[in-house]
Amino acid sequence: MRTINRVALPAVAVLALAGLSLPADAAPKVTLDQGHVDVIGIAFEDGAFNLHIHDEEHGVEYAPSEVDLVAKPGSEIAVPDDPQYGFLGTPGSRAWVLPQVQDPDLLWPGIGAEEIEPGVFKDDALKVDVIGVTGPADLSVFTTDAFGSPTVLVDSGNGLPDRITTGAGGHLHANWAFEAAGTYKVKVKVCGTLAATGKTVSAVATYTFQVKQ
Repeated sequence: MRTINRVALPAVAVLALAGLSLPADAAPKVTLDQGHVDVIGIAFEDGAFNLHIHDEEHGVEYAPSEVDLVAKPGSEIAVPDDPQYGFLGTPGSRAWVLPQVQDPDLLWPGIGAEEIEPGVFKDDALKVDVIGVTGPADLSVFTTDAFGSPTVLVDSGNGLPDRITTGAGGHLHANWAFEAAGTYKVKVKVCGTLAATGKTVSAVATYTFQVKQ
């Protein structure tokens, strides 16, 4: 697995060495607002899942708590006047969408399990459950086909958990849609059944999104 990047200011390091107490949020967060980023990066090491954020552009991994994932103002759209998109709100209302198809000016969020070796999990299957969303409005994750028809994978507006199924070596891109500007906390649980023992293993991580108006 790639090395987890840790960010710390010299002043913070000096305080820590001096034995002084530090506030929990003393270390500055990394901001990722464009380029290819596996928002949910999945590895399995030493018998446990490692959930991380993988900045594909720079080959760096971060713990979820270290990063603010940003939807810039340019991601704002008007909800289409199409009943298929009713899960986003009323036609013409605003939503902020991190897209399934790459836009070089925006964050391109993926779910990546390339670090999982085939044969580790039964049927190579992994379950990615969105188990909680807090924020000013609802979050949806959905794919669109060649005709523009959506398939909703996650919709916090009609209850959670919602499940995204992936597998060893898998990589998924989808649209991540937020229905208001503000700060969102997205809690995710990943689980799988070990092929060798039949034991189910899991891990939980919380991701922070900043949606800018």
